[in-house]
Amino acid sequence: MERKQKVVTRFAPSPTGFMHMGSVRTALFAYLFARQNGGTFILRIEDTDKERSKKEFDDAILDAMKWLGLGYDGEVYRQSERGAIYRKHIEKLLEEGKAFVSKEESAAAESAKDGKVRRAEVIRFKNPNKVIKFKDLIRGDIEFDTTELGDFVIARSIDEPVFHLAVAVDDCEMGITHVIRGEDHISNTPRHILICEALGAPIPTFAHLPLVLAPDRTKLSKRKHGEIVSLEYYRKLGYLPEAILNFMALIGWNPGGNNEIFSLEELVKVFDLSKVQKGGAIFNIEKLNWFNKQYLQKLLPERVTIHLKSFVPAEKLPMLESNRKLAELVVERVSAFGELKTLFDAGEFDYFFSEPVYDKSALLWKGKGDYEKVKTRLEGVKKILEGLSEKSFNKDNVKEAVWPYADKEGRGEVLWPLRVSLSGKEKSPDPFTLVAILGKEETLARLKMAINLLS
Repeated sequence: MERKQKVVTRFAPSPTGFMHMGSVRTALFAYLFARQNGGTFILRIEDTDKERSKKEFDDAILDAMKWLGLGYDGEVYRQSERGAIYRKHIEKLLEEGKAFVSKEESAAAESAKDGKVRRAEVIRFKNPNKVIKFKDLIRGDIEFDTTELGDFVIARSIDEPVFHLAVAVDDCEMGITHVIRGEDHISNTPRHILICEALGAPIPTFAHLPLVLAPDRTKLSKRKHGEIVSLEYYRKLGYLPEAILNFMALIGWNPGGNNEIFSLEELVKVFDLSKVQKGGAIFNIEKLNWFNKQYLQKLLPERVTIHLKSFVPAEKLPMLESNRKLAELVVERVSAFGELKTLFDAGEFDYFFSEPVYDKSALLWKGKGDYEKVKTRLEGVKKILEGLSEKSFNKDNVKEAVWPYADKEGRGEVLWPLRVSLSGKEKSPDPFTLVAILGKEETLARLKMAINLLS
């Protein structure tokens, strides 16, 4: 029986900026395909552009991969450290007549002070001028007449390979079997195939992913759409890595069925490269928020606490850490942890941390009624709650105890002043939720304060 070739994929970002969300999807798909086939997933930093490549972005790529949980195999490869390998292949191509040195006018010649035209030497690939055909796993058969490429540049000098040469050599040297990348690289593929053929190396199988599009159906780009294109933006806003991976997996791909929530392990099992759509896929932030909220609701308390430390004022952390119900309520209000900062800055949850301040008119149901009757009803609720033990003082028990009285006196007439006396606000969680979070002692103290206000 013929032995199946081991799958090897790679993610090959350039360290010229923070990771683009489209790159997140490319890395994810390459990772999923490798893992579900028991293959190898390689991380390769393509830093041949010395002027634009920065160490901070190199570090950011490694940090992003770790944060996302996309573990790669072996060392991190950097093109800037592989010069000797490229030189060896350039020399071989020159010796075999598959490349040649070309003298060309320097771009700076026109501005030369002495007016002399200077010529720079570059190395060009000798194009066999043939039609290239390859099968793309997403787009099917693609045919390209390489004649229009001419004899293209593969190096600025023997020690300065350009992108096309470095990529083709690396894919060959690293045994890449499947190149999974964005469709903007389709036009580069014929060059890479020609170079692989000239090197006598196997041609990888290609899969070109559709572009990630903004809601206006234009390519998601930093120049046009700003920082929302960057993974770093969502990390700073407190989004969860598992939510981002789940969301990005379903941009341009769908496993079928009604289920949309998949862990990384589940994605490895169900991912199917052949089901990736050909057309561009929309990046919908509202949908990302939905995914993130689903994962927030399932988050373990320990992880909630870790995230709260980044977005909640330090003086309010101790109470959140000690009161799990309050932490749950606070997290319920947001789609991402970063929204908490805005809510806390606006004083949204202040009534949990200090006694509420309000005018007694706020206690009137629909702004109408008799203060003496409101006072009597609050005294009635207070008496009921005093009869409950500290141990049984939870949302369900309090509701069960108070509800008959509210039915008798009028739900709005009882529950409205109860809620306002606890929160001081017209809009807040229901009174039974407030009671469960504040506890018996604080609840009774606030009811007493409201009663005194009405006296």
